[in-house]
Amino acid sequence: MKVVFHPDFYQVYVSDPAAEKGRMEAVIREIQASVRFVTPHEASLEDLLRAHSLEHVEEVRREGVYDMAALAAGAAVLTAEIALKEPCFGLLRPPGHHASQDSCWGFCYFNNMAVALLSLHERGKINSAFVLDFDLHYGDGNVNILDHRDFVTIYNPESRYRDRYLNEVREKLKGVSVDMIGISAGFDNHAEDWGGLLATEDYYDMGVMVKESAKRSGGRYFAILEGGYNHRVLGKNALALIEGMKPS
Repeated sequence: MKVVFHPDFYQVYVSDPAAEKGRMEAVIREIQASVRFVTPHEASLEDLLRAHSLEHVEEVRREGVYDMAALAAGAAVLTAEIALKEPCFGLLRPPGHHASQDSCWGFCYFNNMAVALLSLHERGKINSAFVLDFDLHYGDGNVNILDHRDFVTIYNPESRYRDRYLNEVREKLKGVSVDMIGISAGFDNHAEDWGGLLATEDYYDMGVMVKESAKRSGGRYFAILEGGYNHRVLGKNALALIEGMKPS
């Protein structure tokens, strides 16, 4: 399976857990033997302005993180474009699901998922989309930008019981029939990460659930990295999701 990644994502661009040294390396070590890497470019200003106000874009410039944030958004766009033909994973940072139209927090700057889906939709590549956001934290930025758009449905599973969590995801995906499923893939709800809930195999299972849901509706699917901060397990969790997403 293809993975969109740029060597610049190794950079420590600010002092937060998403930018911590070794985070990308931990994932690359686990997945490199199983995937094919594709190099992205920065998102265009046109792509960014579909999701964000010009004032917000300029604020990200003033904070000195524009280049990295625009590269992450561009990686998300490329991931979604590849997914029109085959499933794809975007190994990128900064994450994006806490970035709203005019503001951001939670280690995010531009909303990578929103930029990607709006790019596809406004260029006539998709007519409908579903976002599964299984990050530990509620994706308020995804909701702020996308929830009022009639072509997107967003689901943030919230159960604090592992079996119920997985069953709720499974049942929700059974009713999904869209052109594209995007996964905001935060791995910080793992048993050995901040959330303390899910096992590594659960990410494989959710990858399979998304694959089967897309197969039923004739749709397509992709994932982009959001949270996940325990370097010891992050790569294993990402690999589990990728293996679950691979076409069977």
